[in-house]
Amino acid sequence: MSGLIPPISAALLESVVRGWRDLSTRLVQLGRDAPEGGRGVFVNPPVTRGSTVLFSSLEAMEAAGHNRYGDELIYGAMGSPVQHQLEQAVAAIEGGAHTQVVPSGLAACTLPLLAYLGAGDHCLLSDSVYGPTRRLAERVLRRFGVEISYFPPLADEAALRALLRPNTRVIFAESPGSHSFEVQDVPMLARLARTAGARLVVDNTWGIGLFDPFAHGAHVSVQALTKYAAGHSDTIIGGVTVAHVDDWYPLRDAAIQTGQLAGPDDCWLTLRGLRTMGARQERQAASALAVALWLQDRPEVARVLHPALPSCPGHEYWKRDFSGASSLFGVVFDPAYTEADMTAMIDGLALFGIGASWGGYESLVLPTTGGIARSCPSITHGGVACRLHIGLEAPEALAADLARGLDGMSAARHLRGKG
Repeated sequence: MSGLIPPISAALLESVVRGWRDLSTRLVQLGRDAPEGGRGVFVNPPVTRGSTVLFSSLEAMEAAGHNRYGDELIYGAMGSPVQHQLEQAVAAIEGGAHTQVVPSGLAACTLPLLAYLGAGDHCLLSDSVYGPTRRLAERVLRRFGVEISYFPPLADEAALRALLRPNTRVIFAESPGSHSFEVQDVPMLARLARTAGARLVVDNTWGIGLFDPFAHGAHVSVQALTKYAAGHSDTIIGGVTVAHVDDWYPLRDAAIQTGQLAGPDDCWLTLRGLRTMGARQERQAASALAVALWLQDRPEVARVLHPALPSCPGHEYWKRDFSGASSLFGVVFDPAYTEADMTAMIDGLALFGIGASWGGYESLVLPTTGGIARSCPSITHGGVACRLHIGLEAPEALAADLARGLDGMSAARHLRGKG
C-alpha cells in the first residue's frame, strides 16, 4: 500500500487477516451436497420454493410433525432445504449446535429475547447494543412485563455483579459495540451469567468467523447475516445459533410460534455470499486497518475506534479472544470540530456512500453523534464521531477521498476562527 498510506508492520497486518484466511477453506465446503456414487450435484444447492409439503400417508405426516426441532420438511413456514443448509453452515462457522435463520438481523436479536424471557424476568443489556435492540427492549419487552437495565460495556466484574438481580434471566452483550466499538470481556460475562442462572446472548455480527462465542462461554450467538455473510448489500437476513440442544428447544419453538424464517431466495443468496466472505474480508480488513492507521495521524482525529488498535476500548480483549478484525470502525474527531463540520466533510466524500448498513463490498460512512442512546457515560466520544465501513475500493483512493474531506473540514474551522 503506497501513496498516502504508510507501510503496515507484518505482525499487525497478520493479526487482522489470519482469521479470514483460515476460514476461507471451510467456507467453500460448508452447506453443500456431496456427489455420491454416479450422482452429480450442483456446486451451489438449488433454491426450493414452496409452502405446502405433500406426504404419502397421514402416518408419515404425523411422524414429520414430531420432528419440528430438526430439518424435516413439514410446511414452508418451518423451513426449506436451502435454509437448513445455510443453518448448518452458520452453526459450523459459529461453533454451535443449531442455528435458526430468520428474516433480518433485528429478528435475530429479537428471537432469543422472546424465547428466554417472560413477564417478571430481568434482562441486563450492554449499554452499547444495536439501537433497534434497545428499542425492542424499551417499547416491547417492558410493555410485556420484563424488567430492563443496562450495564457499562467495560464495567468490571464487581460492578456487573451488583447489577444482577434474583430474576435476571438474560445478559445481552454486543462485542464490539454498535458505533462505539467497545470490545467486551465475554468470558467474564459468561461466568456472571452462570452464577445468576441466566443465559448470555452475544451479538457477534462484527466477529463472525473471528470470535468463537461458545468457546468463551456464551449460550447464544446472534448474527445479522445481512452484513458479512450475504456480503452484497442486497439481502436482509439473520441467524441465531445456540451452544447446546437444551437452549435450542425454546428458541426453535419461539421461531415457529412467531413465524420467524427467511425466504429461500435470501437463504440461497446468503449461502452463495458465504463462499467469498473470507476472501472479501481478508482484503477489506487489511484496507480498513490501513485507513485506520492513516486516520490516526490526521490532526482532525482525536481517536480511532478500531479493535485492533490500542486506542479502542477493550483492545486487550480483542487481542486475547479474536483471530482477526473486520472492516468496520469508528472515528472520533477533535472537540474543536462541530457536528456541522463533520456533516460538510461527509457530504463532500465521493467514494463513501452515506448509508446505515455495512459488511458489503462498498465503502460507507455514517455519523454516530446524535444517533446513539446511552444510559451510562460513554468513554469513547470526546468529540463528534462517525463510523466507516471499508469496502473493496483501493485503500489509497479511500484515504485520498477522506483527505479531501478532512482538509475542507480544517479549512472551515480556520475560517470560522478568523471570523
